[in-house]
Amino acid sequence: MLILSNARLFLENLIKYGILVDPIQVVSLFLKDPYSWPALCLVIVANVFAVAAFHVEKRLAVGALTEQAGLLLHMVNLATILCFPASVAFLLESITPVGSVLALAVYTILFLKLFSYRDVNLWCREHRASAKAKAKAASTGKKANGGAAQVMGTVNYPDNLTYRDLYYFLFAPTLCYELNFPRSPRIRKRFLLRRLFEMLFFTQLQVGLIQQWMVPTIQNSMKPFKDMDYSRIIERLLKLAVSRLGGGVGHEAWGFCSLTPPLCQVPNHLIWLIFFYWLFHSCLNAVAELMQFGDREFYRDWWNAESVTYFWQNWNIPVHKWCLRHFYKPMVRRGYSKWIAKVGVFLASAFFHEYLVSIPLRMFRLWAFTGMMAQIPLAWIVSRFFRGNYGNAAVWLTLIIGQPVAVLMYVHDYYVLHHEAQSTGA
Repeated sequence: MLILSNARLFLENLIKYGILVDPIQVVSLFLKDPYSWPALCLVIVANVFAVAAFHVEKRLAVGALTEQAGLLLHMVNLATILCFPASVAFLLESITPVGSVLALAVYTILFLKLFSYRDVNLWCREHRASAKAKAKAASTGKKANGGAAQVMGTVNYPDNLTYRDLYYFLFAPTLCYELNFPRSPRIRKRFLLRRLFEMLFFTQLQVGLIQQWMVPTIQNSMKPFKDMDYSRIIERLLKLAVSRLGGGVGHEAWGFCSLTPPLCQVPNHLIWLIFFYWLFHSCLNAVAELMQFGDREFYRDWWNAESVTYFWQNWNIPVHKWCLRHFYKPMVRRGYSKWIAKVGVFLASAFFHEYLVSIPLRMFRLWAFTGMMAQIPLAWIVSRFFRGNYGNAAVWLTLIIGQPVAVLMYVHDYYVLHHEAQSTGA
C-alpha cells in the first residue's frame, strides 16, 4: 500500500509539473560567477590554520613555547577557524548558500579535528613529563620504558609531528586524533567500486527527489505558511491525515504537503535516510578504503533506538566519540555533574547546527538551535513515558516530524526575506 500510494503521488506530480530533474542546474547552486569560486578558495585557505596548529605543536614539543602561550595560540587559531569563514560567507555577495554550507562544514570539521589534535598532543606531553619524573625516581626505569612503547611500527610522541601524519588525520574519516590509527592491510577494489557507485547513484537520486518533489511543494506552500492561519492549518492537518491514510490527497492538499512531513511529505524523510546512507556508509567507507583506515564504525543501529539518547549516541559515531572524549568527560573530570555535561554537549551541537544554517542563509532565526535544545526535554519525556517499541515509535515520529519542519521554517523565512523583499522593491 505504501509503494502504490506513493507511486500514484509520484505520477500525479509528473502529470502536474512535468519532469523537473536537471542535474546541470545544480551547478548554479555553487557558482554565481564562473570565474569566482569563493567557497573553493575558503577551503584552500583552511590549510593555513592546519599548518599554524602544526607549528605551534612543534614548538611546544621542543619547549620553545610555554603551555600557556601554546594554549593561547591554539585558542586564537580555533576561534579564527570559526569566525573567518563565517565573516566571508556573511559579507561576500558572490558566495551562494550551498557553497557557503560546504565551506563552513569543512571549517567545522577542521575545528573539531584540530581541537582533538591539540588535546592528544597535550596528553602526550603530560605523559612524557610524568614518565621522566618516574624515571628519575626509579633507577631501573622499567615503568618508563614499558614494552608497549617499544612495539615495532608504532609512532611515539613527538615523532608523530610530521606533515604526513597531520594530513592523514585531516583526510581520515574520524574526528579524534591518534598517534597510531588502526590500518587495513590492503585496498579492496570491489568494495571501493561499490561504494563509489553508491555515491554517484545516491547523489543523483537526492538531486532528482529535491528538484521533482520538494521544490514544487515548498513553492506552493509559501502562501499558507505566510498567512499562518492556525485554525486552518490544524483543520488541513486533520483532513490530510484522514485522506492520506485513506489513500487519496487532492490537488489542493498536495500544494500544502510540505507543511505535513509525517503525512504526505515522504520525500523529506526519504531524502534524509538516503543522505545518511550516502554519507555514513558510502562516502566514509570509500574514504576509509582509499586511506586504508581500519576503524569503520561510523554508525550503529540507531533505527532500533528506544530512547532519544540512544539515537544521538549511535547515529553519528565520529561526532559522538569526539563529544565524549573532548567535551563530556573533561567536564565531568572538572567536577560538573553528568546532567550539566550532557546539556553542555547539546549546547555545543545546537551552536554548530545553527552556525551551518543561519550564516549561509544570512539570517538568524534559531530554529536549528531550538530544535537541538528541545532534544533535552524530549529525551526525558520519551524515557519517562515510553518503553520498548513505543519508545522506538516515538523516536521515529520525532525524526519524521522535527527535521522537515525545521528545514521548512528556514525555507519560508528565506523566501519571505529575499523573494518577497525583491518583489516589493520591484
